[in-house]
Amino acid sequence: MDRRELARALSSAETITVPARAFEPWRVLGVTGSPGVGKSCLVDRIVSCWLERGERVAILAVDPSSPITGGALLGDRMRMASVDAGDNVFFRSIATRNVPGGLPTRLNRMVDLLIHEGWTRIIIETVGSGQSEIRIVAVADRLLLVEGPARGDIIQAEKAGILELADLIVVNKSDLEGADRVADGIRLSLNLTDGGAAPVILCSAETGDGIGEVISAIDSLPNVRGPAIARARERLLATHQEYLLSHPKFSDVLKGLSEGRMSIEEALSILQRG
Repeated sequence: MDRRELARALSSAETITVPARAFEPWRVLGVTGSPGVGKSCLVDRIVSCWLERGERVAILAVDPSSPITGGALLGDRMRMASVDAGDNVFFRSIATRNVPGGLPTRLNRMVDLLIHEGWTRIIIETVGSGQSEIRIVAVADRLLLVEGPARGDIIQAEKAGILELADLIVVNKSDLEGADRVADGIRLSLNLTDGGAAPVILCSAETGDGIGEVISAIDSLPNVRGPAIARARERLLATHQEYLLSHPKFSDVLKGLSEGRMSIEEALSILQRG
C-alpha cells in the first residue's frame, strides 16, 4: 500500500488483520528515557545510519495526550532531519490517548502492519514517563534506554524496573560535564543486580561521537535480555488493557463512574460480563 493508505490504516489499528509476527530476526527497537535527554536527536542519528546501509525504517513517535482535550502535540518530526530522507523512511506520530503505561493500545498491530508492508527496522520512541515506560517491552524486540548528564539521581529516579529491562543504556550528551559520572553510576548499580548487566555507552547525538559504537551494540544485542517473567507480565497487561478499552460498554461505564451512579466494583462487574 502507498504511504497515505498506510497512514490511514495505522489510524484505524482495530481493523488491522495482517498475521501477527512469527519468530524472526529482530525488527523493533524501543527507545525510552525521560524528556530532555535527547531521544529524538539520537533516533535521528540511528535512522540515518540504517538508511545508509539500505534499511527501510519506520518510526512511531508516541506523544502524550492532553487529559482534558485528548489532543496531542505531535512534534517529534520537527527534531528529526532523517524523516525527509526519501521513500525508505516513514514517520508517524501517535497519541497515547491517556492510556495507562504510556503506550497506545493496539501498538502491536501497528508494528505487525509495518512489518507486513516491508519495513525492515521499526523504532518506537516513547513519551518518557518514568516507571510506566516498562510497558514498551510488550512490543519491542530490543529496548534502548537513553539517559543524560543533568538528571540528578538517575538511579533513584528510574528505580529498578526500566534499568533492569533495558538491553542497552546510552548516556547521551557526552560532550557535557557530568556524563562520565552518570555512566559510572549506572554501571555500578547494574553490577549490584542479578544477571548480566546491559552495556552502558557514552555518545553525543549533537557531535556524532560514539554513534557508531551505539549502532554496533544495537545490532549485536541478544533478543529480550531482560527477565522473561517481566516481559510476559507486560504483554499480558497490555492485552488485558486493550480488551478493557475496546469493551462495547466501556464508555457507558466510564460515564456512570464520573456521574457517581455506580461504584468501581459495579463497573468491573459489568465489564467482566462481556
